[in-house]
Amino acid sequence: MRLLVAVIVLVLLALGSLLIGVSNVSWHSLFSPSPDEQALQVLVISRIPRMLAVMLVGTSLGVAGLILQMLVRNRFVEPATAGSAESASLGLMAATVLAPQLPVLGKMLVAAVFALAGTALFLLILRRIPLRSVLIVPLVGLVLGSVFDSITTFYAYRMDLLQSVNAWKTGDFSNVLRGRYELLWVTLGLTCCAYVAADRFTVAGMGEAFTTNLGMHYSRIMALGLLIVSLVTAMVVVTVGMVPFLGLLVPNLVSLFTGDNARRAIPWVAVGGAGFVLLCDILGRVVRFPYEIPGATIAGVVGSVLFLYLLLRRDARVG
Repeated sequence: MRLLVAVIVLVLLALGSLLIGVSNVSWHSLFSPSPDEQALQVLVISRIPRMLAVMLVGTSLGVAGLILQMLVRNRFVEPATAGSAESASLGLMAATVLAPQLPVLGKMLVAAVFALAGTALFLLILRRIPLRSVLIVPLVGLVLGSVFDSITTFYAYRMDLLQSVNAWKTGDFSNVLRGRYELLWVTLGLTCCAYVAADRFTVAGMGEAFTTNLGMHYSRIMALGLLIVSLVTAMVVVTVGMVPFLGLLVPNLVSLFTGDNARRAIPWVAVGGAGFVLLCDILGRVVRFPYEIPGATIAGVVGSVLFLYLLLRRDARVG
């Protein structure tokens, strides 16, 4: 019942977002006996694709953050704090420099490979160092991400690509139009795959020994989870840019009332992630109307505050 209410609220937010913008679009102009042709074109070409892109990004990144937290067994991890987003940006820059004629799908695959390698390196480092505190894990991810980001910025400066790199780092939905966001529908399929394998991710989150004792292949579950996280991160970075802290904020809030059961949590994370990004996008459009603030900027401010709160919580301190 509560999930149904959340879905209704999400639908109302989505319908409201269709009416917000510089161009005058209203329900009266759309459904009057003689509808406004310009308003109809704005709705079909810009507003609806933007709304769908926002919801797809929020849904997929939220679920990707939840999966990563279960695999790493740490609540302070998500693609933006595990080096996944930064390594995807590095791969996208490498594809842009070395193969500029590569189609968008090819660049996405290169970014996915880099994101997969970066996330695997993050997990490898965690296996090699003593983890006396849960705070060590996100710090390792932030340091590793900073290394990838430094390499990307260095070569972007040499190749005069700093503006493109900044676009990859900051999710901005203002450029989303019909024909430029459809790749994000693949992330919906990946989210459904995560839901199908939800019970396996829940078991994997209890540790390798427990998973093996139940007769499951721990390494295969890890590989599937990393593949989903890497592909989602790469598609988001290539299409609209990264939205920071989304995969950290929403799963932590959802876990307060659903626990660590992935099958129960994924629908809530999907709806909550879509609603959060949609709300941030709406705020970005109305705070300085008619100008826009990127939705990722507002999401980053809110997410960073919550991240600090989670880090400083008394019950988060161990060792």
